[in-house]
Amino acid sequence: MKEVNHQFDVATHFVGILEKDDNMSPGIAAIKTLLMVLEKTKFDTVQEFHSTIQAAVGAMRKTDKPMTSVVSGTELFSRFITLAKFDDKTMDEVREIMLSRGKMFLEKLLESRNVIAKQAITFISEGCRILTHARSRTVREALILAAQNNKRFHVFVTHSSPDHHGEQMVSELENAGIDCTLILDTAVGYVMETVDMVLVGAEGVVESGGIINRIGTVTMAICAREMKKPFYALVESFKFCRLYPLNQRDLPNEYKYNQKNLKDTAKVHPMVDYTPPGYITLLFTDLGILAPSAVSDELIKLYL
Repeated sequence: MKEVNHQFDVATHFVGILEKDDNMSPGIAAIKTLLMVLEKTKFDTVQEFHSTIQAAVGAMRKTDKPMTSVVSGTELFSRFITLAKFDDKTMDEVREIMLSRGKMFLEKLLESRNVIAKQAITFISEGCRILTHARSRTVREALILAAQNNKRFHVFVTHSSPDHHGEQMVSELENAGIDCTLILDTAVGYVMETVDMVLVGAEGVVESGGIINRIGTVTMAICAREMKKPFYALVESFKFCRLYPLNQRDLPNEYKYNQKNLKDTAKVHPMVDYTPPGYITLLFTDLGILAPSAVSDELIKLYL
């Protein structure tokens, strides 16, 4: 296996991208890191390429960043860039083809949030009341786009213990001229009866159409279902992952816990939970507006 340029530290580069740009998804940061690996590494065979990419992904998986979209995004990236025909090509030519396809793949993904936002704003009506959980960059973009289209609405944002990302979300929305109320996580039931819809992001979408997202999402979804409120998830297709959990325990521990806590999870607060598809009304994605039952078909297309 060829080693990546010794001056290039994969994990440091990956973490650095996320620390430099707070709006960056870990999945996108991982794909940008793999592109850098491609640029800095020479390969003698395609097998060496696969081994080096796997090693780079492994290095990123050892960091304390959320892993769900990293795993799904890098799997799709690797598959997409190797779909080209490499017959009668030198390894330098193969590498250039992979780089070109990789940059094309990334460019498409960077447009995903904007595509999703345009779909979601058609569901946001004048004067409606929206509940969202913590800080989803995709939800934030949709809400800001709706405000820019002169729609007036009110957003309730959960505080999101233990990292309090809801405070940041409220600040960003208010800076865009959107009326907001920061609520306690435990106030979801109290507020739910007054809202018109729930909008959440997702760190991953599983084969059943359920979502993996910040801890507390499933509680919100159950409450929305009980009070007959639509529950919408806004999520990019690179977060579609080949998992089929039946319950919370089926989620891989590396998705639920920071790397430093994996050795002893008994007393550790999980970062995410699993929301079954039965609680989700629709998924807004860059592939279109999907019912949860349609996700498995879309996954088949992505991995063909």
